[in-house]
Amino acid sequence: MKQRLQFFAKAPDLMKTVSALNKAVDECGLEVSLLHLIKLRASQINGCSFCVEMHSREARRDGETEQRLYLVAAWKESPLFSDRERAAFAWTEAVTLIAGNGVPDELYARTLEHFSEEELVKLSVAVGMINVWNRLCVPFQAIHPMASAKAA
Repeated sequence: MKQRLQFFAKAPDLMKTVSALNKAVDECGLEVSLLHLIKLRASQINGCSFCVEMHSREARRDGETEQRLYLVAAWKESPLFSDRERAAFAWTEAVTLIAGNGVPDELYARTLEHFSEEELVKLSVAVGMINVWNRLCVPFQAIHPMASAKAA
């Protein structure tokens, strides 16, 4: 597989703005570990190998365990995640797959049991942000670093 184009090079001003929003999300006050997990989950759903590799690597760097990273894809069946993390995963899946069923009232109410309204806005922007990255990396076939090194 070969990268189709370098989107940063083709639209640098817009990508600076996207990067600034990304930085704001990363510094919004939600737990870094939670942000890693939701970015990983959305990227799995969207089939974005670049982001799956990056967020797995960054999560490990920041102390996340291999076992929990392996089980993000099967979080519903794993007891290794807190109720707050599970609520974030459910929210991430609903927002990422929003065209299917929207976001049901029951999920909204359940998520508010673990997140304040302000945190829920931050979580939603974080989910939207990783979906933006996935929607850039997948169609332009961004190649994750491990694949680039192996191809060389």
